Amino acid sequence: MDFSVLYDFSKLPYNVEYVKNPTQSELRELTLKYVPATLKSKYGNLDKVTCNKARRAKWTYIIAPSNDADKYSGKIIEREKAEKYIAEQAAYIEKTGKLIVIDAYIGLGERAVGMQWLYAPECANQAGMQQVLSFPRDMVESKEELKKSFNPQFRLVYTPHYFPEGMPGNQAIIVDLENWITYVMGPDYFGESKKGELRMFNEYVYQKGGLVLHAGAKAVTTGNKTIAVTILGLSGTGKTTTTFSKQGALTRPIQDDMVALWPDGVCTITENGCFAKTFGLKEENEPVIYAGTLNPDSWLENVYMNEDGTF
Repeated sequence: MDFSVLYDFSKLPYNVEYVKNPTQSELRELTLKYVPATLKSKYGNLDKVTCNKARRAKWTYIIAPSNDADKYSGKIIEREKAEKYIAEQAAYIEKTGKLIVIDAYIGLGERAVGMQWLYAPECANQAGMQQVLSFPRDMVESKEELKKSFNPQFRLVYTPHYFPEGMPGNQAIIVDLENWITYVMGPDYFGESKKGELRMFNEYVYQKGGLVLHAGAKAVTTGNKTIAVTILGLSGTGKTTTTFSKQGALTRPIQDDMVALWPDGVCTITENGCFAKTFGLKEENEPVIYAGTLNPDSWLENVYMNEDGTF
């Protein structure tokens, strides 16, 4: 395999049929056709029951020499070994013959970063979720730019039914930070798609002297002044709840999970939607997210469904 082709983001890397930026309606049709264990609720939205119920940090690897292992908080994998599995994933993709392409942005404005996701059909639901969570080109680019081909800065390739034999758990998330591409092999949980792009964005912002904060953000109006407030915390500690809770009439949510703090003090958002836990969800506490779960346009994972299709 010629890996230089993979890393030229102006070109699509595989010899397959590409379904480029389908509509949400088309993605629902693809999900019902290709994605196993997908249920339709009473409200019309789709609920995917996943094998993995969380991200697999223990099966996530940064491509780096073994003597640089102490420079990373997670695991590393030598490039030669990584490229063996990347080549096998490519062979799997070309054998199955189809990929879904989602072109969009992390963030808004001049500091937005172009991202391209390539999904095997068996994770069409993830393509639908990621499309909702990202900012479309027409919210970032000018009319002139929209006429040109999309040339992203990052790429992620996702194949939940290719299992890298010999890797722990027969799964692997391989992160190539030198070339800004992540390969997800085996998992079927959406968190790997979301984290895959944000992990690279974290490194990108850090290289530019900034930090990405694991935080929600909301606008708070006091007197005649509106300020942005970030809510920092570990997973499951209440960031989303605090961000989307009313806390008075003069606050509104801006960002659910990650914000970038740049060297000049500017704070920018990363996502156009919300990926939140539904356990313990109550309308009186989080009305926006509660309403979202009942919206036919929303996407769900692992939400318990009664026989009548209610949650």
